[in-house]
Amino acid sequence: MMEKLHLYDKILSPLVTEKSTNLSEQNKITFKVHSKANKKNLKKNIEKIFKVNVTKVNIVNKKTRYKTTRGKKVKVKGFKKAIITLKKGQNIDLTTGI
Repeated sequence: MMEKLHLYDKILSPLVTEKSTNLSEQNKITFKVHSKANKKNLKKNIEKIFKVNVTKVNIVNKKTRYKTTRGKKVKVKGFKKAIITLKKGQNIDLTTGI
């Protein structure tokens, strides 16, 4: 039996990168999400938490990879990210926090 995830457990943190900052001009916000999160639940949760209208949810799975740092192989852990498109004119202020 799968245990139920709480409303806030699905969204781990906002992703603030150069690319995600550029996407915010197109009403898109990027979040790091739980590995078991899906589009339907994410849409519902984000609408409930931030009180906005979500038009689209895209999910990207970043795979675990290895990179060389100072001559050593280092494991970069993979994660799941969600790109949420909001209705025109709406936005989420990521600086306030949940």
